[in-house]
Amino acid sequence: MSRARRAALLLAAGALLVTGCGGPGTSGATDGGGAPGKGTAAARTLTNCGETVRVDAPPRRAVSLNQGTTEILLSLGLGDRMAGTATWTDPLPAGLAKENAKVPRLAENNPSFEKVLDAEPDFVAASFVSTLGKGGVATRAQFAKVGVPTYVSPSDCVKDNSGDGDGTRAKPLTMEDIYGEIRDLATIFDVRERGDRLVAELKARMAKAVAGIDAKKAGDATFLYWFANSDSPYMGGCCGAPGIITHAVGARNVFDDTHDEWPQINWETVADRNPTFLVIGDLTRRQETAETAEKKIEFLERNPVTKNMDAVKEKRFVKVSGQAMNPSIRTVEGVERVAAALRAYAPAA
Repeated sequence: MSRARRAALLLAAGALLVTGCGGPGTSGATDGGGAPGKGTAAARTLTNCGETVRVDAPPRRAVSLNQGTTEILLSLGLGDRMAGTATWTDPLPAGLAKENAKVPRLAENNPSFEKVLDAEPDFVAASFVSTLGKGGVATRAQFAKVGVPTYVSPSDCVKDNSGDGDGTRAKPLTMEDIYGEIRDLATIFDVRERGDRLVAELKARMAKAVAGIDAKKAGDATFLYWFANSDSPYMGGCCGAPGIITHAVGARNVFDDTHDEWPQINWETVADRNPTFLVIGDLTRRQETAETAEKKIEFLERNPVTKNMDAVKEKRFVKVSGQAMNPSIRTVEGVERVAAALRAYAPAA
């Protein structure tokens, strides 16, 4: 990094501080001088994933390192305060695509630390602990050293990320965890009223999606969530975003017996569980085998182990975005699509 660019970054970030404090997985916001919800530009502090994040002024050059945080910021009308985005699995919803097109895309996956610093950020947000951990873009401590505060989705840091996989959850995630992230970011950017409106809109969509679902039909139905990879597939465990979706409609996930976020499960076990519906991630990235829903369905219909499953023979596929399967505002979309599939389902007498 050139001396001039580093000086510019430190000048832009000079009013922003991060200090370590608090316990893992906590999230709560307090204004540093302004009354809650009054929209003041005074300093604000919140506890996030074991660190206290202090912002003396609303960020003007934020970088979002994952699609989940990007979609929240865009939904809060903050596209004009974003200096970069990264890590994509799906196209954005039509309502966000226009504003997103104005924000520089630093990388399709993880950008380098230097690439992020070149954007001269005054705030960095991520959906996953791994993005701002060892082996990711950079650690939170590395960003703190250059005066840039960081924020990680509380939905991810409330799970155990110490293993080699995607983590495990001791207790089920809820939409309240996602609503909390929205309120945190709205507080940091001094747009609390927008945050409250977005939460209200999502709650209304959730209520509408599940209204009138036949409890008997839902109770008899089982679901399987396939994110990616046909060789050693990643299936949704009990307690992440798939758990939110399944619980919301009153059904059951066939892998409710695992607390792993995305366990890799062999096809023989999948076929043995024989779910009523297959919820399939329709991804546009190119990291794993069978990313798109089309490729997944083609595999299921040709594979000798899976082609005779009831859901495959009856084509009971529910296509959802990858973001809907991650804890994000798009999880509501997953509830809507699964609920619609349940309503259309006519089980054999």
